[in-house]
Amino acid sequence: MISGTTRFVPLLAHPCRHVRTPGVFNAECAGRELDMVMVPLDVRPDMLAQTIAALRAMDNLAGMVITIPHKTEVAQYCDRLTGATEMLGVCNIIRRETDGSLTGAMFDGEGFVAGLRHRGHDPAGRRVLLIGAGGAASGLAHALAGAGVARLTIANRSAEKAETLARQLKAVFPGTDLGAGPDDPAGYDLVINGTSLGMHAGDALPVDPDRLGPGTLVAEVVMQPDMTPLLAAAEARGCRIHKGINMIEQQVRLLVDFLI
Repeated sequence: MISGTTRFVPLLAHPCRHVRTPGVFNAECAGRELDMVMVPLDVRPDMLAQTIAALRAMDNLAGMVITIPHKTEVAQYCDRLTGATEMLGVCNIIRRETDGSLTGAMFDGEGFVAGLRHRGHDPAGRRVLLIGAGGAASGLAHALAGAGVARLTIANRSAEKAETLARQLKAVFPGTDLGAGPDDPAGYDLVINGTSLGMHAGDALPVDPDRLGPGTLVAEVVMQPDMTPLLAAAEARGCRIHKGINMIEQQVRLLVDFLI
């Protein structure tokens, strides 16, 4: 039931038709008997600053959850950043404090690793290829390095961006074998699409599926469609697959905890 005491949490996206987080988030709140609800907001990038300013002024705002394409841009509107987002400059959640200030955090990586482990795929000791170096991928890279992967290669359309992310992570995890590299999935135990490729019809595949080994675990951050072209191609090659929805199902508890 929504009442005058309900705190609301907008999900900022553009477009927002692909989002699946509100249903999972609201079920979590209902199960915990929390008077809080999430609604999706379709916010164009050129309207992000005005939207954040307006939401900041609303006393019944618990916070905001952020997704594509705003995770990097939104960090500049926070008054403080915590955890991994302080280093990476990206966030997927903002909490409104009682004084109206905004605190940003990033739980994509923690949620992704928790989702892997929940499905019996501990990333520790694995050779990992991560496609992407943007907002979500940065959070994943940080969490994977912290989870004890044997090797982490970051491949991105902009090699410079991948190299910058690798240098940032190396400073925090000096004992981890990590760096930027090509998008060839051969020889990896775990291959992750950390980009939006696969969300729209006609998108290119993040990697060449013919280069996937049959025992490779192929994972997605894209949640809609549920079975992306990459996952379908990987499954046809005899690979194990890990859907994008697993990330948010495990992450949502962290998001709710951060807001209450």
